[in-house]
Parts: sequence; structure tokens; C-alpha cells
Amino acid sequence: MIELFRSNDPIELSWAQSVLADEGISSHIFDYHASIIEGSIGALQRRLMVDGEQESRAKYILDIARRELDAHNAEQDK
Repeated sequence: MIELFRSNDPIELSWAQSVLADEGISSHIFDYHASIIEGSIGALQRRLMVDGEQESRAKYILDIARRELDAHNAEQDK
């Protein structure tokens, strides 16, 4: 498994998992329970992981999705 990114934001992690699942890429969140146990200080981030063979495709898909989301948000701000 390869780490795509780390985050304390459960919404961002859920969004990324959904985007990847729509493209047929299985992903897993590591350190989920450990981050809950450590409390609310946010010292331990959760990691979004994918199979090593899917790493470059997953990064590409998330990059495109983030750009589309940023463009949509910029349009909404006008």
C-alpha cells in the first residue's frame, strides 16, 4: 500500500475515497482509530492508501478532481 496523502479532515478523506471508487480504485484509510484515540488535538493524521500499482493513476485522478472542484468553487464565488 502507498500513501497518497495525510489529513485530519474526514470530509476531504471521504471525498477522495469517493472520487477514487468512482474510477474503480480501492482505497483505505489508515490510522483512523488511532487518530480518534489520541483525542482532538489533531497530532495524528489519517492516511489515504492505495495499492502500489494504482498510485500514479490515483494521484492523477485526484489532481484532476481537485482542479475541477477548485474551478467550480471559484465560479461560485463570482
